[in-house]
Amino acid sequence: MSSTELPGVRSTAESSPQVGAVRMAEGEQLRTDRLPGLELAVRVRPPVRAGLPPALFVHGLGGSSQNWSALMAGLADTVDGEALDLPGFGWSPPPADRDYSVTGLARAVIRHLDAAGRGPVHLFGNSLGGAVSTRVAAARPDLVSTLTLISPALPELRVQKSAVPTALLALPGMAGLVDRLTRGLSAEQRTRGVTDLCYGDPSRVTPEAFAAAVEEMERRIALPYFWDALSRSSRGIVDAYTLGGQHGLWRQAQRVLAPTLLVYGGRDQLVSYRMARKAAASFRGSRLLSLPEAGHVAMMEYPEVVAAAFRELLEDSGGVRDTAPDPDPARDTDDEDGKG
Repeated sequence: MSSTELPGVRSTAESSPQVGAVRMAEGEQLRTDRLPGLELAVRVRPPVRAGLPPALFVHGLGGSSQNWSALMAGLADTVDGEALDLPGFGWSPPPADRDYSVTGLARAVIRHLDAAGRGPVHLFGNSLGGAVSTRVAAARPDLVSTLTLISPALPELRVQKSAVPTALLALPGMAGLVDRLTRGLSAEQRTRGVTDLCYGDPSRVTPEAFAAAVEEMERRIALPYFWDALSRSSRGIVDAYTLGGQHGLWRQAQRVLAPTLLVYGGRDQLVSYRMARKAAASFRGSRLLSLPEAGHVAMMEYPEVVAAAFRELLEDSGGVRDTAPDPDPARDTDDEDGKG
């Protein structure tokens, strides 16, 4: 695979130190964008025609840009889509500063958008990526045209029992303990557990998609920083949940100017369906898509439904809006969440 000849861009397949082959959906390409102290793998689906508006997709905890392949394909005639592998996930190496806080990840997304010059974009975020995208949209409204959040990881007063094990990864030493306890599990068993947790109906996963997920799991658990990235990112979510004042995620949701689509699954075991109403009230002028049969990754379970809802958002949100940047965007992208 050859890389686009741009400064700071190289082929992940040719020069990444990680082992294994890059699995790409038909029509996708992968590149690595290099910035000081940061490398980001970017999954690209060339638009079906020139002039389509840009979009950026941000995955959740433990996920990768591959989580967006189905939705990107479904929107190829609507947006010029790119999906990031957040630092330490997918094909992106860890950040030089090891900052996996929500603020640190939001800063990485902002740096990418500023360097690429693609903004404003239609920004999509799932789970952790939803929290990150909320912070980006609040701090830099000039970079975001619309915001689509799928099961965003926003603070809950009562965390679901099924989400507790993920939260426990934030505790010091817990990742090492889990690693030792699960070392005997095969990649297939691990993948089955993730699928059962994230999908409302795991039977919707095709054999081909499951095989691809197993292959990716085998590659990633062999990485020396796998557990460190997972535990520090979990700690980043917990820190963001406990942060109050103007830096709290719910307060920042109220500051988002972009037209927003919220997608919640009725069978979500990680983000409670009951938070949908609060989210709809917090994001001004937002619209809510409720999918009773979906789990935590509606863009993978029902990509055609999410794509249709986004197109409606796009059609109804035309016109001019205020995109002036925050007077002091650094206040939202400094280390308020801690480095984990």
